[in-house]
Amino acid sequence: MHSTRHGKGSPKEARAGSPDQEDALARTRAWIERAVIGLNLCPFAGRPWREGRVDILISEAETPDALAEDLAQALLGLAAIDAADCETRLIVHPRVLSDFLDYNDFLAVTDQLLDQLDLVGRFQIASFHPDYQFAGTEPNDPENWTNRSPYPMLHLLREASITEATDRIDHPEAIYERNIRTLKDLKDDAWSFVFGEDR
Repeated sequence: MHSTRHGKGSPKEARAGSPDQEDALARTRAWIERAVIGLNLCPFAGRPWREGRVDILISEAETPDALAEDLAQALLGLAAIDAADCETRLIVHPRVLSDFLDYNDFLAVTDQLLDQLDLVGRFQIASFHPDYQFAGTEPNDPENWTNRSPYPMLHLLREASITEATDRIDHPEAIYERNIRTLKDLKDDAWSFVFGEDR
């Protein structure tokens, strides 16, 4: 995997990536800054991003099995690092699971991996995809965009950090409803800037 740690200003490159890797990295960074942080879709994301404690890993996997290997490596690596050095990791996988239904099926594999690696209760894996669609919604419903990203990705989250963050705010369950209102109220030109496409 091509990896980078986001720091203040430009990210520190672990090694040179191919042009498609660089594009995936650039678009992912823009999405985080404009949508996740810019629209405050995740109120807990800004601080670790500004402090350079977010890893973005660009997976070269072309099969689900290869992606599972990358995921296992990323989980074990993150488990060995203190949160003060690296809070969270994103595994962006442009070459595999571009079909959302296939991606959704793969999430069962992520649960199995957490169990096999004895990391249940320590980590959660959040899901993001360009065609993300919650059950019972239409494709263009605003709530789907809370989990839509430029490329398919898996977000590795520390359980302890989630608990600490949600304990600091009243009614964390209201974040989802607020996000939907934010997306519904977003003007067309702002939408294009944030997501890089028309709604």
